[in-house]
Amino acid sequence: MKKPIYLDYNATTPLAPEVIEAMRPFIEEHFGNPSSSHWYGNKPKRAVEKAREQVAGLLQCAPEEIIFTSGGTEANNHAIQGIAWAMRARGSHIITSAIEHPAVLEVCRFLAPLGFEITILPVNDQGLIDPGDVQRAIRPETSLITIMHANNEVGSIEPIAEIGAMARDKKIPFHTDAAQSVGKIPARVDELNVDLLSIAGHKLYAPKGVGALYIRRSCHPEKFCHGAGQERGLRAGTENVMQIVGLGRACALASQNLARHRTKMQMLRDRLFTAISSQVPEVRRNGPIEKVLPNTLSISFKGVTADGILDQIADEVAASAGAACHSDTVEISHVLQAMHIPDEWAKGTVRFSVGRMTTEDQIDQAAAAVITAVNKLWDEPGPIARK
Repeated sequence: MKKPIYLDYNATTPLAPEVIEAMRPFIEEHFGNPSSSHWYGNKPKRAVEKAREQVAGLLQCAPEEIIFTSGGTEANNHAIQGIAWAMRARGSHIITSAIEHPAVLEVCRFLAPLGFEITILPVNDQGLIDPGDVQRAIRPETSLITIMHANNEVGSIEPIAEIGAMARDKKIPFHTDAAQSVGKIPARVDELNVDLLSIAGHKLYAPKGVGALYIRRSCHPEKFCHGAGQERGLRAGTENVMQIVGLGRACALASQNLARHRTKMQMLRDRLFTAISSQVPEVRRNGPIEKVLPNTLSISFKGVTADGILDQIADEVAASAGAACHSDTVEISHVLQAMHIPDEWAKGTVRFSVGRMTTEDQIDQAAAAVITAVNKLWDEPGPIARK
């Protein structure tokens, strides 16, 4: 059976062929523990350190400022909880935003009953934070600010450098979840003014189950995992050499081809929207036009549901819904709610995200499938019919 066209790269990416080849020797031959001092441990140890240099090269930081993790969720947990407890003597106030990934919001909710006060800032109708809101939220007892670099649903790129400058002026640790931005747009830590930055390998053509956390030298979070002292003593456990190698290679590839991939993905994204909007009158684009990830297109169709569209195109296109149907109700994502997208539009929101492997022919085929599906749903009687 012919596979559907994959337009869900923000959910996960396939492994790059170069990543698979880099990992292969550590699957088939070099099985040693990188902490072992003998011959079998030497090559894995060197491979881990090379990968650390490759990740650091993409972020433009020192290799020793990179800690390997099991993914973006662990990196976010380590950053937020680690700083929250380390800075407890200063205060227990944390600032975040309403559109963060659950891997940030749920950590903050976990800390709230433990004595931490969480300020969740709003966004505008484009999904953007107002730096002035951050400035006004800062208190003497603020111990951490955590704002994502780019949103996973609508692609809005937040004013991280400006917020980071505020945090630095007040000597407040600043963390950003960069899972969606790394590998798509520049994410150089000094330009962003961040103290901690999270990476998820499976968002940039590396394996699932591996990630990294950048920790500025001057920043000292509490340990995340206690044990034999790997990863500067902050994250104990035998290193996942094979996947770390894959992450390193993926970061090296991103460093080499960032501008070219960015231009291509932006062209494909815009081609998709132009094709759909030229044939579907009641469609709106969510998020900014300029300050947005080059690969991400969140669009809403009035009078239909996202689940209805995805059901219609399931054999032809793989994408994600911004709202999900449950019996006779529709649950709208927290991101769309925070942006105050009207319900009649939000219910029909679909996120398409292109990637390096996407072709123009695939975009044209996907657009045709979506146009057909929406027009069919509009013609049908019942609760999802056009209004």
